[in-house]
Amino acid sequence: MPIQRRQFIRAVGVGAVASVAGCSQSGGQTAGESESQDRPGVAGETLTLTTTTSTYDTGLLDAIHPDFETMYGVTVDAVAQGTGAALESARNGDSDVVMVHARGLEDEFMRNGYGVNRRDLMFNDFVIVGPEGDPAGIQGMGSATEALTAIAESGSTFVSRGDNSGTHTKELNLWAAAGTDPGGDWYQETGTGMGEALNVATQQGAYTLSDRGTFISQRSEIDLVILVQGPIGGGPEILANPYGVMAVNPGVHDNANYDLAMAYIGWITSPGAQAAIEEYQVNGEQLFFPEAVSEDPDFQQYVPQGWSSESSNG
Repeated sequence: MPIQRRQFIRAVGVGAVASVAGCSQSGGQTAGESESQDRPGVAGETLTLTTTTSTYDTGLLDAIHPDFETMYGVTVDAVAQGTGAALESARNGDSDVVMVHARGLEDEFMRNGYGVNRRDLMFNDFVIVGPEGDPAGIQGMGSATEALTAIAESGSTFVSRGDNSGTHTKELNLWAAAGTDPGGDWYQETGTGMGEALNVATQQGAYTLSDRGTFISQRSEIDLVILVQGPIGGGPEILANPYGVMAVNPGVHDNANYDLAMAYIGWITSPGAQAAIEEYQVNGEQLFFPEAVSEDPDFQQYVPQGWSSESSNG
């Protein structure tokens, strides 16, 4: 059962509440075991996080979650799904907090009242990868849409996740921007996560769209190269890949552990946890870039894009 806010504040104490807000304790530090034992209203609870496969498959969550779990004496159950499935689980009341990377789907989730208190979390980018031989001749192109058009016109095999994930949503947006309706024998939908889609692309000598983090973490096991860079590698901004985190609205699902979800959001957006995200590497390469701590925070992160006080008042 979710604990009530006042009970939660009494349980964790003033110092802990300050650390949740990212003010007094670094999220990258490990709290002592006795600290969590002083929080009887928190210890032993489980926070259910539905999240995109990229945050899970890259090993990021395994690297940073032990700090939060030790700090509060809780367990984080991270359920890795495509963004669409992660949000659907939350809509059904099967999640307390959501971490995904498709702003349009996030906005819809919030507009419909299912999510609250969204925060910008981190970013990386998307890249178009394929066989080193590059049959469509897209290597080094400065336009993602021109690259996709070249793939389609050449009939080269393209592997799509086809799973309503954040990556799939971005891919469909790119095809639409390119003015191309993908289909035919050259276009194959896997309905799988990013790691498996990369494996299929390797087996078939195909192109695919990948988030940079998963590609880097899988690169030693696949036979694909980056052919079109995202903005981190000097490529087009259209391939930017921002991540957000938000709590499930307890007004819609009263079983949602809102207080612990907000503790988690406060922790993961704190300077310490953001530093841990920045420092996380695979094979010497940074996978994610923190975005929550800013001297000039963007109000729009909290509400659906395009929202204004005038529009909310009718």
